Amino acid sequence: MKRSLTTLAAVVLLASACSTPGPTQDTEDRIATGVSETLTALPTDIPAPSDTPPPSPTATLTFEPTPTIETAPPLALPEASGAGCIPQDTIRQVARVVSITDGDTIRVDIDGVNYPLRYIGMDTPEPAEPYGSTAMAANRELVEGKTVILVKDVSETDVYDRLLRYVIADGVFVNYELVRQGQAQAVSYAPDTACFLTFREAETGAKASGLGMWAAIPIIESLPTATGKPAATQVPTNCDPSYPTVCIPPPPPDLDCGDISFRRFTVLAPDPHNFDRDHDGIGCESG
Repeated sequence: MKRSLTTLAAVVLLASACSTPGPTQDTEDRIATGVSETLTALPTDIPAPSDTPPPSPTATLTFEPTPTIETAPPLALPEASGAGCIPQDTIRQVARVVSITDGDTIRVDIDGVNYPLRYIGMDTPEPAEPYGSTAMAANRELVEGKTVILVKDVSETDVYDRLLRYVIADGVFVNYELVRQGQAQAVSYAPDTACFLTFREAETGAKASGLGMWAAIPIIESLPTATGKPAATQVPTNCDPSYPTVCIPPPPPDLDCGDISFRRFTVLAPDPHNFDRDHDGIGCESG
């Protein structure tokens, strides 16, 4: 028993010798001071946590007023003969005529851009065809170098990318005037047909007056003058060889028996006007 007590005392002494010494009083004081200063520096008004999430910011929408677009009044058309058929609610433009292509086609400058333009509702012979050169000359007289007003019907362009327009130059409705002079015939190409009936009426008048291409020249018999001598006989020109006994010009335009005064005349092939419908060699047998 005495030996056990001695052993226990030795163990206690050894444990005491091996243990780490605790902090000194000075160290403990400095630690306490630092903690106190840190706590003092912390904010004291930190709100308590809440279970409700903060509201999302709301975007502010600002509506700009729609600007008022001021449009110019429609370009007024002058009082031109035949122009009453021109549409009142389609595009109207001012252009300058740059060049003449033929009787029914020109080139125009619109805001610095050059465009080919085809007249609506009428057709003239090509320059190399009969009456083609006179139609081109008439067109040149009406529009060359002039500032003109262009009016759209329905279509913007044709299959050849030419503008389709009615044209007013110096108070003259050019499309109508060329038909009225007998330089062009009225044609109907849907949907651009606003003026077709007006042009057809003008064509009828030109035919009745024998104007332009409608001036089919018959063989005029000599008439006695006051002196008793025969007057000079008008020499027919531009006669189609299919009609050797009369003088009828070749197409265009395409004529029918109602357009000429001749009856029961000789017809040879190819009969471009188709006067001999029953192919018996005699044209316009009735009517």
